[in-house]
Amino acid sequence: MLRKYRMKISSPINILIPELPSLETTNTNLWNRIEEPMWQGIETDIRQGLPFNLLSPTWQMFLLGDGAPTRHLQLLTQSDICVDVIAMTEIGDDDDHAPSDISLIAGPRIRRQIWLRSQQTGEIFSHATSWWSVATMQKYLQDPSLPIWVSLNQKYTELYRDLKGIYKGACPKLSEAFGYPEVDSLWGRHYLLWHGGEPITMLYEIYSPAIGKYLGSSSL
Repeated sequence: MLRKYRMKISSPINILIPELPSLETTNTNLWNRIEEPMWQGIETDIRQGLPFNLLSPTWQMFLLGDGAPTRHLQLLTQSDICVDVIAMTEIGDDDDHAPSDISLIAGPRIRRQIWLRSQQTGEIFSHATSWWSVATMQKYLQDPSLPIWVSLNQKYTELYRDLKGIYKGACPKLSEAFGYPEVDSLWGRHYLLWHGGEPITMLYEIYSPAIGKYLGSSSL
């Protein structure tokens, strides 16, 4: 589908996870998100921090900080973190039912969907959807199989992570894929990455309860 852009997509290593419906489809609305959050916060909440009975200090450092999540997961788990590219979908100028900040990403757009998982155990730690303009992806993400921070660090690209929203709620398909089908609330967030005064991508991430093995309980 993206061959005309001359970008390499590496095949993911096969691991035993429940299959989600095919994500490479003409239905541009098909991406994983927390549909009806039981709680959500905006930039003000992110800046001032959340009550600890809602989100513990360690989870706040992870979710509300401005560091690269792939790097944080690598440090937490002492494992290399693999990127499994699920889909790369051209959506044109469609807003994709994404957060309104997608308007800052110039069209035509590409939606990229991935798993982040441990190379050692195969355990999935997060699912991420990102939106790129075609031109920006060609410039900054020539190998979409690499973590974003690795690709940008190779170019010594300075970034500003602009956190816009945080969410707690259900996403049953991802709870099952993470291996926690009984968990009815997951944490997610969305943000923009800026470089040189311009937004280069918007990301929406949802995290597995498995991170609790390293961060402790998500609430006190």
